[in-house]
Amino acid sequence: MKRVVIVGTTGSGKTTLGRALSAALAVPRAEQDAFYHEAHWQPAPPERFLARADAFTAQPAWVIDGNYPLTRELIWSRADTLVWLDYPAPVVFRRLLFRTVRRSLTREELWNGNRDRLLPNLFTADGLIPWFFRTHWRRRRETPALLAAFPHLRVLHLRLPREADRLVTAAATRA
Repeated sequence: MKRVVIVGTTGSGKTTLGRALSAALAVPRAEQDAFYHEAHWQPAPPERFLARADAFTAQPAWVIDGNYPLTRELIWSRADTLVWLDYPAPVVFRRLLFRTVRRSLTREELWNGNRDRLLPNLFTADGLIPWFFRTHWRRRRETPALLAAFPHLRVLHLRLPREADRLVTAAATRA
């Protein structure tokens, strides 16, 4: 496990697991969200977004998280392991809601000066909460077919948060 991509619906814990796994493996980590979201939540131009993902994954070892279709071919073809966080909807929803409230109240900077805003994330069509409801079950249906196109990947399909904890512990003992 040297080149790991972590996927899952918004709020599933991709970044949290990415931090822990990169520390356990002693490899660099990146969030695709940081490559994609520029200042004022503007999306990076596709060529810049791809160039950032390309430069990061050209390294010999890494952990990266995110679900962007534009970078899937590049990242998944270079990865040796894919961790799919496929937790039950109530678990993810609770995590997402608490995370969104916490980030909004603390004004935590996410990437490139961007910060979560509570009301838009709860009540606008492109907010995180509506996004969760639009994508959680669709990802569950679509991910197996996407994985079939990358037979070289070792797929770790995690269905409960404690499985992620076990993965980090196992990675730390092997490193």
